[in-house]
Amino acid sequence: MAIIVRDAGFAPEDFPGMIRPLAEIGQIQEGDGVEIGPADDPRALVGILGQVALIRVRFPAFNDGRGFSHARDLRSFGYTGRLRAAGHVLADQYGMARRVGFDEVEIDETLATRQPEGQWLARANWRDHFYQGRLRA
Repeated sequence: MAIIVRDAGFAPEDFPGMIRPLAEIGQIQEGDGVEIGPADDPRALVGILGQVALIRVRFPAFNDGRGFSHARDLRSFGYTGRLRAAGHVLADQYGMARRVGFDEVEIDETLATRQPEGQWLARANWRDHFYQGRLRA
């Protein structure tokens, strides 16, 4: 069972639509979700960003940061929908995930046991430690 991590803590999966792999881009309908992996090119979604309700970016390993770049790119392309990091994202990476544009993180029960909700909540104040935002202000 997937656990969704947000600034308020752990939550159950609540996305009602279908999440399709990027390879099925031609079958995506209004309100569907799309899953992209680290080797995928997020520019492939530019023409349909307005139709996509959720983009789930896969992190196959905690030390593979390409998903962070994908999130920043998708936001710079104008995507305003729900953006989710999924897989091997650690609580220590939560602030970075939020700063680059992710709305939430999807983890499995094993990771939630190793890194309980309190560890994620301790990083939910990611805006307080966002030095780049303070520099831009």
